[in-house]
Amino acid sequence: MDYGLMSFGSALGEPVAVEDVAAQYTGDLDRIRGYGYRTVHRSPDGVGLTDLAVDAARAALDEAGTDPAELDLVVLAITDIPEYLYWDPAASLQDRIGAHRAEAVLLTQACVGGISCFDLVAGRFATHPEYQRALVVGANRTCEPYWNRMYTNALLFSDGAGATVAGRGHPRLRWRASEVISDGRYADLFRMEQGGAAAPFRGGRAPDPARDAWDLMEYFDYDTERFQEFVGLMGERVCQVVAQACKRIGASVPDLARVVLTNDNLATLTKLADRLGVPVERTNLDISLERGHFGAADHILDLQYHRAAGHFADGDLIALAGMGRGMHWGCTLLQY
Repeated sequence: MDYGLMSFGSALGEPVAVEDVAAQYTGDLDRIRGYGYRTVHRSPDGVGLTDLAVDAARAALDEAGTDPAELDLVVLAITDIPEYLYWDPAASLQDRIGAHRAEAVLLTQACVGGISCFDLVAGRFATHPEYQRALVVGANRTCEPYWNRMYTNALLFSDGAGATVAGRGHPRLRWRASEVISDGRYADLFRMEQGGAAAPFRGGRAPDPARDAWDLMEYFDYDTERFQEFVGLMGERVCQVVAQACKRIGASVPDLARVVLTNDNLATLTKLADRLGVPVERTNLDISLERGHFGAADHILDLQYHRAAGHFADGDLIALAGMGRGMHWGCTLLQY
């Protein structure tokens, strides 16, 4: 399937220095400093996930010179809970930008959605030969009553959205292959016990927040061997899915000019680059520490940054790789 990424757009929350605001989220400041992040982006009250997605989408459409009415497909990948329940933010995005003839699809596989969305576009283009233009948006707006942006996970979460317009036959940033590995044994890892059909909110009681990073041992019944197995598996599966995607097009990991990973912390990204055998300067480490983790928007935002900085040369093979709740591990290969 021959399509490429024509343009990019972004919408970010307000940048704040981690050192200035970390105490608002936790007293464990040494832990936060150890992650290495310098800045996070926070949206003010009243700015929702779809507001960010709409602004990023409009910017990408403007750069591409594409009228929303020309779009055949709108894909929205999200990480956190959207503004409302029983409601489709992808359909709302389609309506708000005026893409009324486009099919709208929502991906909710957390941080891996910004990778696997490109495989979805390839599939739709393959099965709908009349589709010519697609809009892909990754967005994250941290739902702070449920998720502490600096303590729930070993990443610092930022608010923002990244968008790109994909065009059939476009010669730059061409989609080459995608791979995903899913392992449902870990489907309950960050499960919230309240709020779903099994245990609806009742009586006005505030919900318990999601399990935080230091409580993961509870999920593994405090079995250190099981926990260490999972920790090793996280990096191993990223390497595996990257190698599988490369093999699909007759390439190998050393052929990659750049590897764009989830905007993880300093230690995790450094170790993962080493496991992949990729110099850390050919990853997104610096932009990750400068901006924070945007969930499903990471890879689109980082692509926009690297393209603007002139980090791509003709023929470069670029891997987008990472993991998301589920658990899912994904890799998409693009060629510049």
